[in-house]
Amino acid sequence: MKPMGPIPPAFADQHGDLVIAGKTWADWIEKAGDTPLFIYDFGIVAAQIAALRAALPAGVGIHYAVKANPFAPLVRAIAPLVDGLDIASAGELTLVSREAPGLPVSFAGPGKRDDALVAAITAGVTINLESAGEATRSLALGDRLGIAPRLAVRVNPSFELRGSGMRMGGRASPFGVDAEAVPALVAMIQRAGAEWRGLHIFAGSQTLDTAAIIDSQAATLALAGDLADRIGATPPLVNLGGGFGIPYFPGDRPVDVTAIGCALGDALASASASLTGASYAVELGRWLVGTCGVYLTRVIDRKESRGETFLVTDGGLHHQLAASGNFGTVVRRNYPVAVTHRMGEPAVDMVTVVGCLCTPLDRLADQVTLPQAEPGDVIAVFLAGAYGLSASPTAFLGHPLPTELLAGLPDNPNAIFTS
Repeated sequence: MKPMGPIPPAFADQHGDLVIAGKTWADWIEKAGDTPLFIYDFGIVAAQIAALRAALPAGVGIHYAVKANPFAPLVRAIAPLVDGLDIASAGELTLVSREAPGLPVSFAGPGKRDDALVAAITAGVTINLESAGEATRSLALGDRLGIAPRLAVRVNPSFELRGSGMRMGGRASPFGVDAEAVPALVAMIQRAGAEWRGLHIFAGSQTLDTAAIIDSQAATLALAGDLADRIGATPPLVNLGGGFGIPYFPGDRPVDVTAIGCALGDALASASASLTGASYAVELGRWLVGTCGVYLTRVIDRKESRGETFLVTDGGLHHQLAASGNFGTVVRRNYPVAVTHRMGEPAVDMVTVVGCLCTPLDRLADQVTLPQAEPGDVIAVFLAGAYGLSASPTAFLGHPLPTELLAGLPDNPNAIFTS
């Protein structure tokens, strides 16, 4: 037997039928018409944003990293609750221009094509520069368009976020400009007449180490102050990045956002005088939306092979690559899963839950103990709100796309938005 991660608090104490945003799993399948499907409970997202807002020092903005979940109705619902959106492609720019017009947007990521830069400059989006070459191209395109581009510099810091799932600093990187080269690049931007929008400093992602996040934010502020001194100007915005993880696996515990907010307030109070007048923001994706999603997939077959039991479902890694352990996980560990009509029942059956793809990588749960499940029953995979469908190889083997549903809007709880 291999353990599972903790079921999110919104679902952990349920008994009998799994209820999501006030409706049972069977209700959601009836609305979708079939399995597999994703359901996102926006009430959970709104509560996460409210908790973060309460914990952060006054005036520190919240930006949503759209790459975590770009489902259009979800982006539309999040937009009024946050202070900005962070995108990583021209496609996401099109999405946010449609779903969240007027909200500040920043555009990060290496390898931005000229057509993407033109679209960003024309839309007034802040481009987080990843290199000097990208700066040169952006300035030339702005001259051709007759528009002064809005340019921030993404900084590759000399430190990394301890315990992070993906380390974005402290090493040679395709992401950002090495910290020591930033002042000269900002000087070039200013000489060219572009609008310098500040600094974006992102050291890592998906850490559950509260102390590491606190230390990283303090180091980020110190670096921003040092860069401002060397630049000779206050950055309009310092994007502090994010890195807040959520508990996926056995033994994981949530970060303490209250402690993080208190420590950030202390760090801001003692920040360098060169940062006086700067604005600040944190950029989060997974922490805001990860726990809101549930993926439902039906058991098609129950199979015995050499002493092991397999539940074969109609879903799989083509929808949930991360849950299969193939999205940046070095050692495969189990996301929390459940049998939807047997929440809270004793776990008596050791099974491996697999998908419908012709690859041994397609495992949604490996040798876990669940209540008895048979063909026709439905398995719930939790923590499906971030890096789910859009981060999965949906074209592999030509299976149909699942339905996505958004529910739980506080001002209209009966509204359902579908893909």
